[in-house]
Amino acid sequence: MANDTAAILVGVLHDHMQPGYEERFTQMVQLGLDAVGTRLDRPVELVHVPAAGLPRGTAHAVREAFGQLEARGVVAILGPAISDNGIVVRPLADAAELACINYTGGEETRSEWSFQYQVGSLEEEPLVLARHLARRGLRRVALVHDRSPIGRSYVTFFESGCDTFDIEIVARAGVSPVVDGLDDVVAAAQGTDADAVVYLGLGLSAEPLGRAIAARRWLVPVVANSALMFGYANPEWARLWDGWTFIDAVADDNALLAELYRRLGSAAVPGPGVPAQHDLGRLLGEGIARADHLTRAGIRSGLERVKLIPAAIGREGTTMGFGVWDRAALKGEYLVLRRWEAGRSVEVPRDDAS
Repeated sequence: MANDTAAILVGVLHDHMQPGYEERFTQMVQLGLDAVGTRLDRPVELVHVPAAGLPRGTAHAVREAFGQLEARGVVAILGPAISDNGIVVRPLADAAELACINYTGGEETRSEWSFQYQVGSLEEEPLVLARHLARRGLRRVALVHDRSPIGRSYVTFFESGCDTFDIEIVARAGVSPVVDGLDDVVAAAQGTDADAVVYLGLGLSAEPLGRAIAARRWLVPVVANSALMFGYANPEWARLWDGWTFIDAVADDNALLAELYRRLGSAAVPGPGVPAQHDLGRLLGEGIARADHLTRAGIRSGLERVKLIPAAIGREGTTMGFGVWDRAALKGEYLVLRRWEAGRSVEVPRDDAS
């Protein structure tokens, strides 16, 4: 490779930053790119721009970050991570004709130029939870959900699941995604004959929900959407959610994930971050390798040609790929039920989860 060969610039729109996140993200994405091998004839340089996006920040911050990346001349963007911000980026990507691979949970983030790597699913998770509740014989539930686009989407599909599996919602409360206390909500739910609590939201409101349930010493089964994956980065929250069952994307039987953990050794971080970021790098690299030319349009067409790539997320056999009018990356059993037990994430046995 000639020393003066220009790198391929790819933007990273970070809307959910944590200490050390940029370095870890770059490392994992590079591992995914490395898997593409010599089919990439030049290096990929990641251009990171943080954005204080929704729900705590603003849509304006996300638009500003997108504009900065476009001005830098990137040919694709990874991110954002939160569905609310993915909805903000969607029209921007279409107007700029700039391919974005977000890693949100919402189908509404997809468009002609917006591809989705589903770290969870606003549309499918509620049906998995409803089926799980029915298997456990928990048919009268108290529902607590965010008042947000994410929460509303979750609720719509959970109500459909309730109809399918004969589950009754006996109490319901919509709460702010950044609420501080939920004592009154929990007290009202406890006053019903609910035999389970269902939480659906971004996750920030799950922490005060856990505190309120613990304060009232309510020994009630709780099931939740993928928001409880926050427990990997917040051990205190994980302990607060002890016994809660939730949707995850990490499966114990995934051989590719096991190999990643083996290679990383003590540097491996538990949770969906390692496999998701690796997969994003692999998808990006495969799309670039399949591009006829290194332009925005070329990258989009290249991504549409990615097929049947093994995924580190989900159960063994989960694959990744896109296509014409297909903007959802993950195919197969990419949603996995797990439970927090003494601060550890434990996979729910498949027979119980099915």
